[in-house]
Amino acid sequence: MSGDRHAFSETERAGLYRAIHERRDVRAQFLPDPIPPEVLARLLEAAHHAPSVGFMQPWDFLLIDDREVRERVHAIFERENAKAAEAHTGERGALYRRLKLEGILESPLNLCITCDRSRGGEHVLGRQSIVDMDLFSTCLAVQNLWLAARAEGIGVGWVSILDQQELAEVLGLPENVYPLAYLCLGYVDEFLGRPELARAGWRQRLPLADRIHGNGWQTPPTDGMLSSAIDALTPHT
Repeated sequence: MSGDRHAFSETERAGLYRAIHERRDVRAQFLPDPIPPEVLARLLEAAHHAPSVGFMQPWDFLLIDDREVRERVHAIFERENAKAAEAHTGERGALYRRLKLEGILESPLNLCITCDRSRGGEHVLGRQSIVDMDLFSTCLAVQNLWLAARAEGIGVGWVSILDQQELAEVLGLPENVYPLAYLCLGYVDEFLGRPELARAGWRQRLPLADRIHGNGWQTPPTDGMLSSAIDALTPHT
């Protein structure tokens, strides 16, 4: 095929897909070893090369290693997690309370990736119709960093159980800057073979074939061979 001349080698493709399939949301396996500056620089460079609407590059990176700051963030998590736990009762509630959902104090480095919602000015190319494209662009920076981290043997955990307004106050963020992702980074003693929530029985991965539609919702894809190609893929948990 004509497009093959632009493809990566088989070894390069295997590395990319391995990073995708073996990436994990890490909470409890962190080691105390610091991340070397040259490795951290590569991770941030990978994040900075994410695509962004209008090339606005709305992200900034706050490197948080101060224990007092992290304890303040951890206190926000504790309050929000206690409130979240109230939504689950019975066996589900007991399971929720057993889950380890953050590594704020255990990981050697916390990283907050923010989104400057004013970057690029009032009229950003491609953002007029969907104003949240800046947030979506910043999520791509998070994913770039996450995959690069897996390739470097570094675990990443996204702490989503936080009050974003309180977090912004702790970090001294300007009004126009939103703390999109609060991440825990560090080397780990292992990468789990399955996502932690799947292993704990909270949720399992949905079948890919059931998530694919054609030219309309719940319409079969035009290519009838796609289902067979999906079935032939190596299963990943």
